[in-house]
Amino acid sequence: MNMPFLNGIELIRALQQKCPGCRYLIISGHDEFAYAQEAVRLGVEDYILKPVQADQLYAALERLSQRLDEEHQRMAYVTQAAQQIERNIPLLRQRFCLEWLEGQAEGRDLTEQLAFLRLPSYAPVQIGVVRWPAAEARQTLMRENDRQLFLFAVENMISELLGDLPHVLFRESNGLIGICLWQEAPEEIESILEQQISSCLNIAIHVHVENHAGTLEHTPDTYRHCRELVYGEVRLSPLVRRARQMIQEEYAERDLTLESLASRLQVSAVYLSRVLKKELNDSFVTLVTHARIRKALQLLDSTTLPIHMIAERAGYDTQHYFSTAFKKTMGISPAQYRKDGEPSTALQRIGYNSACPNPNRHQLISIL
Repeated sequence: MNMPFLNGIELIRALQQKCPGCRYLIISGHDEFAYAQEAVRLGVEDYILKPVQADQLYAALERLSQRLDEEHQRMAYVTQAAQQIERNIPLLRQRFCLEWLEGQAEGRDLTEQLAFLRLPSYAPVQIGVVRWPAAEARQTLMRENDRQLFLFAVENMISELLGDLPHVLFRESNGLIGICLWQEAPEEIESILEQQISSCLNIAIHVHVENHAGTLEHTPDTYRHCRELVYGEVRLSPLVRRARQMIQEEYAERDLTLESLASRLQVSAVYLSRVLKKELNDSFVTLVTHARIRKALQLLDSTTLPIHMIAERAGYDTQHYFSTAFKKTMGISPAQYRKDGEPSTALQRIGYNSACPNPNRHQLISIL
């Protein structure tokens, strides 16, 4: 303990910096309280005064050995637990997102949990729901193993089609598949998922993807809204679903008319107009207009293109015709919307039913 240049206490301090895993047992002839006190502060395992009795030294070493064994065991448990968590990160993400979007994560620190699961600390930019109605039918003749295999295949295809976009998929007990996206997917992602899965697996699914620009706490609201909309799809006939899909894909075509669409669907224009109004409560013209205005809103928000080019890309022959349709739908002109437009001014005009309180611009696009 009492050495020139460097005493025992100073030696322990230096070793703690260079060898943090070392443990210390002092054997000294100095019975000084200050030494013992400092040794306790440094975490020294034992302080034995000379002359040393063999059984006393053996007992001290035995205690130290036991403590080291216990510490190594604890570290082994911690390492094993860390490895187990690492292997189960995908499952933990799925479980967390399911509980979070079902509203069961209230009161928790969402940011900390997202960081622990190595997910972005901000809210997803899009929420999606994929529904396979046949998986929910109680009277289905499909065996449970086959049902699970199909759902697993659907999830794999969704992940492949989303590619490198940061996302988490989770599944409700009834087979409904939820999607959290932290990067915006292509505009046509809904039809891509429906067509590819239907083509590969020969099953019919319904997909709805909605922009979310709210907070972490409001993410479950967007998920509930998506779920309500995708369940509403079951009431639509195949004809109406196909007609709506074609409108959403071909709204920019100048020659898209009720007659041309009806001809391609092999029904009369009168009948198509009637079923669209009955099931969607909108006319063909309104559906095409909403699809075009939705595209225009995205371009107004995300580009600096002049109004006449936006009109052309949205499917309008002239800027004047576009501006007239935009103002009739939104309540303000395209230039006013780009400058300082408030989405709430147009809600009544597009049949908004308060499913998404106080929407921002991205949510308004989803409403359209």
